[in-house]
Amino acid sequence: MEDWHEARQYRKGDDLEVACSLCSHRCHIRDGKHGICGVRVNRNGTLYATTFGKVSAEAIDPIEKKPLYHYLPGTLSYSLGSVGCNFHCEHCQNWHISRQGYETALADLSPKEGVRKALSAHCASIAWTYNEPTIWHEYPLEMGSLAKEHGLGTVYVTNGYITDEALREIRPVLDAFRVDIKAYSDAFYRKVCGARLQPVLDATILARELGMHIEVVNLVIPGLNDSPDETGALIRWIIEHLGPDTPVHFTRYHPDYQMSEPGPTPVAVLEKIYRQARELGLHYPYLGNVYLHRFENTYCPVCGALLIERQGFSSDFRNLSSKKCTQCGEAIPYVDKTA
Repeated sequence: MEDWHEARQYRKGDDLEVACSLCSHRCHIRDGKHGICGVRVNRNGTLYATTFGKVSAEAIDPIEKKPLYHYLPGTLSYSLGSVGCNFHCEHCQNWHISRQGYETALADLSPKEGVRKALSAHCASIAWTYNEPTIWHEYPLEMGSLAKEHGLGTVYVTNGYITDEALREIRPVLDAFRVDIKAYSDAFYRKVCGARLQPVLDATILARELGMHIEVVNLVIPGLNDSPDETGALIRWIIEHLGPDTPVHFTRYHPDYQMSEPGPTPVAVLEKIYRQARELGLHYPYLGNVYLHRFENTYCPVCGALLIERQGFSSDFRNLSSKKCTQCGEAIPYVDKTA
């Protein structure tokens, strides 16, 4: 406990209880207990961020692996994760770290050292990922400030369950908000994730209003969130509230953790959703977890020219110059290294 950081985003109450305002669970935590995330702990009426500087995983990843296709494409991102999560998803693919608490053996990494490592590896950004970065708030807040001083981009790979006040606090040091919208159904969120849908939608709208780069991932699970009515409603919501240029990744599910059924998403189902998205007016839909599929590529929404060809996590620019399609002149929105 001696090296724990006092948390931000909480207020003290009666009888040593605290009220956390970091995520939309807004946990009331009694003395000696922790929040739903498992890592924010009340000791004698003070809330501590127990995983500050505690890292479970680090990697030099292509930015496309996040996945981010319109944010610094073709660059590397220094990626860090810790432990804990404020969701309890039955199908979590990182359950071995997200379902662990602060007692897990973790490596120490100071914000300053993290920035140094990112720069020495010639990364263009730092991504807080693998588990939920919202519950790591104080750490990316401090590291992000240093990152911005050195010209690095910053990324949250998030479930979007962050409060308005916490998102506003992190905004000055956060550039990209890569958010999972797991289903367009509150019932799904309550049953499968232990959360609610509306706070995710609200946070994503606010992130856009605050000027962050937004990309959405929707993991398509057969029989649970893949009906044409639901995917159509999600696509329409994105177009209305985030804009038709928002990149959206419809990703193939495979069984994991506590969800052994259904089986993997048929590629034909993903292709149908992709075409539905284009027909409804979404300019940049993508498929994910379908290696070497043509719908991983970026095409001009006006003339259909191939703009960025992807093979795995590599990006090759084809008919792009000065962020314009060289075939028809259409402006193509993405964030590059000069932005």
